[in-house]
Amino acid sequence: MSIFVNKDSRVAVQGVTGKEGSFWTRHMKEMGTQVVFGVTPGKEGQDVAGVPVYHSVRRGMQEHPADVAMLFVPPRFTKDAIFEALDAGIRKICATADGIPLHESVQIRKAALSCGAMVVGGNTTGIISVGEALLGIIPYWIDSVYKKGHVGVMTRSGSLTNEVTAEIIKGGFGVTTLVGVGGDPVPGTRFAELLPMYQEDPDTHALVVIGELGGSMEEEVAEAVEAGVFSKPLVVFMGGRTAPEGKRMGHAGAIASHGHGTVKGKTAALLRAGAGVAAKPGEVGPLLREMLGSAT
Repeated sequence: MSIFVNKDSRVAVQGVTGKEGSFWTRHMKEMGTQVVFGVTPGKEGQDVAGVPVYHSVRRGMQEHPADVAMLFVPPRFTKDAIFEALDAGIRKICATADGIPLHESVQIRKAALSCGAMVVGGNTTGIISVGEALLGIIPYWIDSVYKKGHVGVMTRSGSLTNEVTAEIIKGGFGVTTLVGVGGDPVPGTRFAELLPMYQEDPDTHALVVIGELGGSMEEEVAEAVEAGVFSKPLVVFMGGRTAPEGKRMGHAGAIASHGHGTVKGKTAALLRAGAGVAAKPGEVGPLLREMLGSAT
């Protein structure tokens, strides 16, 4: 099994005729994702790799019901595209756009929560349930990184994801579902909100979190573990250990200030909760072996 998206998910791609949309839609299909229709206003009647294109999500839903939306649209159009998908009844949405205005990110999250939907992103590489389905811009063809197995992955970082996930594979393990929540200050979905899904998935035997300095998502994971929300083995690696306080590192969500959001503070909270914390990527595999006992 997997979380969020699987082989039975029916995916609509908004922005399907653009350069990124058409390129990655082909790759999503090649991996096995059921892409049932695409959307680009004004281009209804076209197709991309056999995927029919419609003016709007609602028009596409009339012919090809979908339960997941993947957005390849510019930041300035992302809020409207998400609201369009929500209005059409889609409750799982992934948006890759980097640079969504902060106030619109707040509006997106509020709208999604109000109708029981889950928006992953923006500023994310996407989601992959290995061997089943892909949303986004993840290079699934790299066998040394994306091998099917029983370890879930949640990540804030785009650049660290392949490196750390490769260490999971080197350790003799594989991946169920990897979710990139994105690196913006206000992500559509936070780490702790995904924990119940991984907890309920029988194929996920352990979880690796790829975090970084800034924000409070890693501390929220520690709190959720202490509250009993998640009880499976947990390994965390965080980037930014040597970053000076008050300096933004990499992107908008990676900043520590006034003593909050430091890797040191996050590490202490996670250790108290019983998580394994890797000081470097190469420690992730050994920590998993220690906590699980054997490859899974």
